[in-house]
Amino acid sequence: MKRRPASSRPDDLIVFLGPSLPEAEALALVPCRVLPPARQGDLWRALTLRPRAIALVDGVFEAQPSVWHHEVLAALDAGVAVFGGASMGALRAAELAPHGMVGVGAIFEAYQRGELMDDAEVALLHADAEHGFRALSVPLVNVRHVARLAQEAGVLSAAESRALVDAAAALFYQDRTWPRVLQAVGEAWPASTQGRWRTWAAGGLADLKREDARACLQAAAAFVASGARPPSREGVSRPPPSSYVRRRRLVEGLCETEAGLVSSEDVLEELRAGPGAQELARAGLRRALLAGWARSLGLSPTPEEVARAESEQWARLGVAPPERAAWLAACGLDAHEFRRLCEERALEGLMLEHAARLLPDGPSWDEALASEARLEGRWAEMAARLTAPRRRPRKR
Repeated sequence: MKRRPASSRPDDLIVFLGPSLPEAEALALVPCRVLPPARQGDLWRALTLRPRAIALVDGVFEAQPSVWHHEVLAALDAGVAVFGGASMGALRAAELAPHGMVGVGAIFEAYQRGELMDDAEVALLHADAEHGFRALSVPLVNVRHVARLAQEAGVLSAAESRALVDAAAALFYQDRTWPRVLQAVGEAWPASTQGRWRTWAAGGLADLKREDARACLQAAAAFVASGARPPSREGVSRPPPSSYVRRRRLVEGLCETEAGLVSSEDVLEELRAGPGAQELARAGLRRALLAGWARSLGLSPTPEEVARAESEQWARLGVAPPERAAWLAACGLDAHEFRRLCEERALEGLMLEHAARLLPDGPSWDEALASEARLEGRWAEMAARLTAPRRRPRKR
C-alpha cells in the first residue's frame, strides 16, 4: 500500500469530544483539532476541513438530533477514516464496522459482542462547553467496569458486585452519581463490605470511557501518522442516499472559499433568486430523472463510462488538476460526491443514446433535433434562411 509522509497538521485528525476526556488531555495526547460532541450534520461539516481521519467519541442525544449513520458513510465514501470509541463513537462503530468504521476499546467490543445492548449504558449528564463538558453523573458502563474490577480484587463478592450494578441501573442516568449509587446499594452490602469498598475506592475509581477515549484518539493518530490510506470503498454497491438525506446534506453543508466558509444554504438562497435559477433547476431535474429511470430499469454505467463523464466534466469546467480540490471545496463537494454527479451524467448519456429503444415507439435522434428546434424557433429561422433569395454577384 502506498503511504504518504507523516503529517502533524492538526486538521488531519478531527476529534468530537466532550465529557469522556478533557480537551487539554486530548491535545497533549495527539495532534488534532477538538470539536464539541457531535450533533447531526457535524461530520458533514467537518469534511470541509479535509481531514484524513475523524475520531468520534462523544455525541449529543435527546434534546438535539444525534450524529447520523449517513454522515459516517459519507466520510468513509470521501476517503476519510472514521474511528469510534468510548461513548457515541462506540455505538456508531458497533453499527457501522461492517461498512468500514473502526471501533476502538472495551466498550465498543462489548457492544459488538452483544454484551451491551442499550444506548443508555454510556449516557451521562455533563456541564456545558463553558465548563469543559465536565461529567456530572456516572455512566452505567463505568459502574459495570468498576464492579467487575472490585470483584476481581476480592473487594466484592459476585452477588455484591451484581447488587452494585443493579442499584446503578435503577437510577435515571442524570441522577446516577457514585454517592447515590452507594446509597442505593443499601443493605445489600454488609458493614464489612462497605469498609473494604471505602479502603479500595480511596485510590480512585476507574473510568472506562476515559480509557477508551484515549485509545480511540491514539489509534486514529497512529493511522494519520502512518500515512496509510483508508480501505477503498470503490466498487462498494449501495443505493444512493434518499431524497431526505440529500436535502439535509445540501442545506447543512459548508463551502470553503479563499475568503472563508459559507453555508450551502446561503449559496442556495442566492441561486434561487438568480436569473438562471429555472434553467439550472430544470437541467438538474432532467438529469436526475433520467438517471433515476435508468436505475429503475437496472442500467448502470461502467467504471470507464463514469470516468469518461468525469473527465469530460472537468474539461467543460476548465479546472486544471492542481485546482480541483479547491474547486470541490468551494462547491461543498468531495471527490466521491462529484463522481456521483458524473455517474448521473453517464446514465443520462446512456438513456439519450438508447432513447429509441426505451419506449415502444421511442423518439429518434432526428425527431428530437427537429422538435426542439421548432419549439425554440430555430427551425423557422433555418427554413427562412434556406428559402431566402440569393443575391446575385454584382457586375463590375
